[in-house]
Amino acid sequence: MIRMELFSLKGRTAVVIGAGSGIGKAIAKLFTDLGGKVVASDVKGLEDLQSTYDTFKADITNVNDVRQLVEFSLNKLGEIYALYITPSINIRKRIENYTLDEFDRVVNLNLRGNFIVLKEFLKVMKENKNGGSIVLFSSIRHLVTEPGQAVYASTKAAIVQLAKTAAAEYGKYGLRVNVIAPGVVDTPFTQQIKNNPEWYRAYTEKTILKRWADPMEIASVAVFLAMPASSYITGTVIYVDGGWTAIDGRYEPDI
Repeated sequence: MIRMELFSLKGRTAVVIGAGSGIGKAIAKLFTDLGGKVVASDVKGLEDLQSTYDTFKADITNVNDVRQLVEFSLNKLGEIYALYITPSINIRKRIENYTLDEFDRVVNLNLRGNFIVLKEFLKVMKENKNGGSIVLFSSIRHLVTEPGQAVYASTKAAIVQLAKTAAAEYGKYGLRVNVIAPGVVDTPFTQQIKNNPEWYRAYTEKTILKRWADPMEIASVAVFLAMPASSYITGTVIYVDGGWTAIDGRYEPDI
C-alpha cells in the first residue's frame, strides 16, 4: 500500500531565503503548490511575490535583519519547520587578481551570511515539537573546481562542513541539516556563462545529460527534504548535477 502522506507538505511551513529569483523562487512556489505555507525573503525582488506569500526583505549579512526575519516568520507561520538558505555570489578571478575587498564580499555573503541565518534560526527551530529540516546550498565547486573559482569554491566547501556540524549538534532536537550541491542551473546567477556561447556549450557537454538544470529540478529535491519521506536523511550532500561529478568528461573511448 502506498503511503502518500510520506510525500505530503500539508501543515508544514518554510522560510525560503533568496526567494526573489532562481532556485529560491522555485522552492517557494513548489512548497506552496504542494500544500505548505511559506515566508519568502530576499534582499530585493519581492514585489512579484507579495500576492502569493508573506514576504520579508532581509540582508542575511545583517544580524538584526535576520533576527527580525525570525520574529516575522514565527508570527506568520507559528512554527518554522523548514528553512532554505540559497543566496550566494561568485566573483570569477584568478587568485593573484582577486582584491581583498572582493574576497570579503564573497566570504561575507556565502559563509558569514549563511552562518548568521543558521545560528539565529536554530535557536527557535530546536523548540519545534516535531523537529525540522534545514537545507543549505553548496555547489559542485566544493568538490571539483576550475580557474577563477578559488574563493567561491572555498566558501562552498565550508558550507558542507557547516551543515554537517549543525546536523551533529542539533540532531537531538529532531532537526535535520542537509546540503544540496547543484551543477549548472539556468538562473540569473549563471548569466555570465550563458552570455558566452563557447563557455555555455562546454558546461552543457560536461554533464552526462548534456543539458543544464531547470531551477525546479533543484527545488524538487529541496522540497523532498521537508517531507516525511526524507526523515532519515541528515548531515549529507545531495548532488543535483546531471552527472557532472560522476565522470571526468574529457574523452569517450570507442569501446
